[in-house]
Amino acid sequence: MPVLTPPIAGPRERLVEHGIDALTDVELLVLLLGTGNATEPVELVATRLLSDQGGLVGLRQAGVGELTTRRGLGVAKGARIAAAVELGRRIGIANAHVTRYRLPDSRAVDTWARTRLATLDHEELWMLAVDGHNALRAARCVARGGLHGMYVAARDPLRAALREGASSFILVHNHPSGDPTPSKEDISFTASVAAAADVISTPLLDHVVVARNGFRSMLEDGILPTLAPSARPAADNSSRATPTRRT
Repeated sequence: MPVLTPPIAGPRERLVEHGIDALTDVELLVLLLGTGNATEPVELVATRLLSDQGGLVGLRQAGVGELTTRRGLGVAKGARIAAAVELGRRIGIANAHVTRYRLPDSRAVDTWARTRLATLDHEELWMLAVDGHNALRAARCVARGGLHGMYVAARDPLRAALREGASSFILVHNHPSGDPTPSKEDISFTASVAAAADVISTPLLDHVVVARNGFRSMLEDGILPTLAPSARPAADNSSRATPTRRT
């Protein structure tokens, strides 16, 4: 009598039996791709794609144009992967807004910013308007940069804070380099904003820098408290933009 061997369970069967958490990154990609190409099975295509992109972080940063050039993909599969990554990002953002977000410390700011900013390949500066209980009233992107940094005037986040009726506000931006250490330009810009914030009685509580390798708080690093009103430079009310960082 022939011995019947059980069929090898694929990702779909493993998902049904064990749950989606049991699947590897490659298996999740296999489900998204569906099929391989004329000469390669889908598992090989998925494995090579993850390797070529440097893992999930690289996959997150890849655009549709880049994905479609990968062997075994094409426009349809590249668009499918890009859509899945973006959907996951939007779900993370939506979850953060289910309840009113509180920002009592820099770790909470990092949690808010990580899914939005940490893996971007360009800099973005956000103003987080908070009320008297450190609850987030509004979040506004006040500047976007290119691969080598961004330029922003001190008045830009202040205008956004006033527009949102903030009792106080927090600045947060990212470093695409992966190193969250504040640059001299970051510190100088923060000093200008803090000085102007004193004038309008809407204090700057912190400036947090997030990156792939962690985050830094100018408040906790002792940078912001040393910027007492008498020691801070005069507020920059000109139209000249101030560089925050060059990465």
